[in-house]
Amino acid sequence: MKIFHNKLELIEHLNQLRKLGLSIGFVPTMGALHKGHLSLLKKSFSNNKVSVVSIFINPTQFNNSSDLSTYPNNLKEDCSLLKNISEEILVFAPDSKEIYGNKMYVKSYDFKGLDKFMEGEFRNNHFQGVATVVELLLDIVKPDKAYFGEKDFQQLQIIKSLKTNIKIIGCETQREKSGLALSSRNNKLSLKSKKVASNIFKSLTFLKSNISNYNIKDLTNTVSDNINSFDQMNLEYLIIADEDKLVPTDSINFKKKYRAFISVFVDGIRLIDNIALN
Repeated sequence: MKIFHNKLELIEHLNQLRKLGLSIGFVPTMGALHKGHLSLLKKSFSNNKVSVVSIFINPTQFNNSSDLSTYPNNLKEDCSLLKNISEEILVFAPDSKEIYGNKMYVKSYDFKGLDKFMEGEFRNNHFQGVATVVELLLDIVKPDKAYFGEKDFQQLQIIKSLKTNIKIIGCETQREKSGLALSSRNNKLSLKSKKVASNIFKSLTFLKSNISNYNIKDLTNTVSDNINSFDQMNLEYLIIADEDKLVPTDSINFKKKYRAFISVFVDGIRLIDNIALN
């Protein structure tokens, strides 16, 4: 396994591989790797001759300083997990200066409303920071394909909206046996909290099963009340929106595709999830 901290060294290495006609896949991460990240990497390996994974905790996408300071950071542990996939993975683990230069900045994007609701509403400027770092990383790696999980579906759609020549591939959300979506934040949950958190996915599957039978407002109210009936859970939002424009709706046109998006605090830990409805 090769680990690069310097972007110029990585660029030079990748240029040599391109001259050999090798396709390059890319999985950007913030570390604290889990089976969800590894599934993206496996997908990359199945589609490309070379796979690059970046491990960089991007400060500009955090709107909560304590969230940033407590984010897990263990490169050695992450690389140990990656070795279980392949010794041929290329790891890019830069510091902030390597990515941003001497001064961090955030570009200003017009996402045409994709960032107006859900995470965009509750995490101010989050997607501006995400898009900035993703563009910078894509410009460094210049992959043929880049892989992102559908757990962050809004993020996926926003990244697809960026004007790049790179094929952006969304991959299915990976879950624990209980249905809880895999997330680095799950490590902050106690076993008891995890058990309670499994009700998030149960609520989404209930909503999906009943989407044709009930009024949308009544259905979301029922699910919201169920979530909030648990002492350890506090619902932040539950929104049904069309997949393309991510605009919330109170009625379903079955000619379009919709998803339910949810954010819940479980014992103070913020978890998000979503599910395709039709």
